[in-house]
Amino acid sequence: MNRYLFILSFAALCAADCSAGLLSAQVTTRPAQALNAVEVRYTFPAKEWVFMEGEPQQANVTLKNTSSSAVACNLVFTLKTDKRADVDSISVPVALSAGQELLTPVGFRLPEPGFYRCAVFLESNGAVGNVERFNIGYAPEKIASPRDAKPDFEEFWKETRAELDKVAPACKLTLLPAYSTGAKNIYHVEMASYGNVKIEGYYAAPKAKGVYPAIVAYMGYGSEPYLPHTDGNPGYAEFVLSVRGQGIQKAGSTYGDWIVWGLESKETYYYRGAFMDLVRAVDFLASRPEVDKGKIVAEGGSQGGAFTLAACALDHRIRAGAPTIPFLSDYRDYFEIVGWPRSAFEAYLKEHPNRTWDELYDLLSYFDIKNLAGWIRCPILMGAGLQDEVCPPHTNFAGYNLITSEKQYRIYHNAAHGTPPEWGEERTLFFNRQTR
Repeated sequence: MNRYLFILSFAALCAADCSAGLLSAQVTTRPAQALNAVEVRYTFPAKEWVFMEGEPQQANVTLKNTSSSAVACNLVFTLKTDKRADVDSISVPVALSAGQELLTPVGFRLPEPGFYRCAVFLESNGAVGNVERFNIGYAPEKIASPRDAKPDFEEFWKETRAELDKVAPACKLTLLPAYSTGAKNIYHVEMASYGNVKIEGYYAAPKAKGVYPAIVAYMGYGSEPYLPHTDGNPGYAEFVLSVRGQGIQKAGSTYGDWIVWGLESKETYYYRGAFMDLVRAVDFLASRPEVDKGKIVAEGGSQGGAFTLAACALDHRIRAGAPTIPFLSDYRDYFEIVGWPRSAFEAYLKEHPNRTWDELYDLLSYFDIKNLAGWIRCPILMGAGLQDEVCPPHTNFAGYNLITSEKQYRIYHNAAHGTPPEWGEERTLFFNRQTR
């Protein structure tokens, strides 16, 4: 059972009166001078701080008074939903003699599946210690965010794919000798995609003769371009795609802020073409003689995580997908949980006062990962960061829970917008199992 430990030093004086109770709206934080002698450590019995149904819900808080004086105060633990609605505020009076260490269980009740914002601090007579904030979870696979796809959703994507198929890829590969000193040759790739737009990428092809499984890697929003390593991912060919206007093309992009480009209609929206670029990347790998066409797997984080899920939904040649912290899902809830990308759409609406939120949500429904998730047929392994304030875990699971194929997830309580090193090992084992 993974329990993560935080040690906090508080810089607020706790007076000897424990009767102050909960903080009122009039209390303001002000510096104090002696409570930094009290260490606060807290753990949760739930694996990765995500409680399953039937598990006792509590925080185990240990207070250690390292000073030579007695201390008395309130331990305060607050809970809010991920949309910041109040759930509970619990105050526990505590008294510590000099040098004493005290374990204080704090029980609570999470009212429904989802993710919750917590805070823990010490307080007495208007003095407040440092406030530590973090997230916990409850039964994430029970989070319900129903599909809101429009009646022509399937037809829209069939027509879009048919238009892509009319465009000849016309792939051009240029060997990069300086990067090809190991087991693989590295190539710069150019090809035509949806709308006859040029897209690019970097391809690593094993030098030894044979037929290999292949990884297509999709990049995050605004990421700098990178090349696969000449000795990386042994036993695989690998293609790192730059979708239109991003990655390799970022410096000369004509798409402005990608997420709000082309919002005039679903036909012109940026992600219509970008999603087809994902399919074109699979076209490229399937065309290579050294690639086993039945063993193409996909991965990516953030926008790349969304791209991985979208590609698995739109192209069933993909054998397995390993998205992390996926973006572009459950927009109505997403925009209530964190400030961006909602702020980009707010700016758009200020510049286009004739448009409405409902119109934008209707358009975005065509590009919402949760609406594509039901089309996924291949196995999925998803990684999520419990402390993610960019692509919050609620939005990750909104799509994940609508996948009907074989699936599993890993959530990391100490990860924000990213995953820890152990994810790389999980992903490699997963790909190896799926391509053996």
